[in-house]
Amino acid sequence: MARRIAEDHFDKREAIMRHAAELFARHGYDRASMAMIAEAAGISKALAYHYWKDKAELLYDVLAAHLQYLVELAHGAGGTTRKPRDKLELLAGLLLDAYRDADAVHQVQITCLRLLPEERQAALRALERALVEEAAAIIAELNAEAAADRRLLMPLTMSFFAMLNWHHLWHREGRGLSRDDYARMVTGLMAGGVDAVALDFRNKVV
Repeated sequence: MARRIAEDHFDKREAIMRHAAELFARHGYDRASMAMIAEAAGISKALAYHYWKDKAELLYDVLAAHLQYLVELAHGAGGTTRKPRDKLELLAGLLLDAYRDADAVHQVQITCLRLLPEERQAALRALERALVEEAAAIIAELNAEAAADRRLLMPLTMSFFAMLNWHHLWHREGRGLSRDDYARMVTGLMAGGVDAVALDFRNKVV
């Protein structure tokens, strides 16, 4: 008979992953040990190894869970029946909200993903591409010319992510623009600029 999964299994697992992301970001992947992660999570090292066979598997799961969640958010926004601009604002707001407590995971994604085995990196890169493609599909709805030429569409899409991904460097909760305000600003810049950029691109790029 299969062993029953404890009711708090997934809650514990997610808590350990949060602590792991914070320690990987603070100390670096090499210096953050499973013992340190277990101590931060208030569990035994043996229990940590019950969930993951090694630190590389834990790092992979931290990044995979984060990226998969973002892809699901983007897919959901793109699948609505809203107008393209409203879809993009929804996506911007959802991503900014998801980033709210994810500064550590962002840093780990930038600095540690390359430390994983090649096949693990490939799986995570595929999730990153899936996220970009979901956003690109929404941005493409704003302008037919952008949709038809990936030389234009992909820089526009990556500019959209750049405005969101570095938001945490200057944003302070309760001060200045709210996340919703900023989502509207980013959407306005994208929606208002795509037509002009597409026209300029058509005139200057061969």
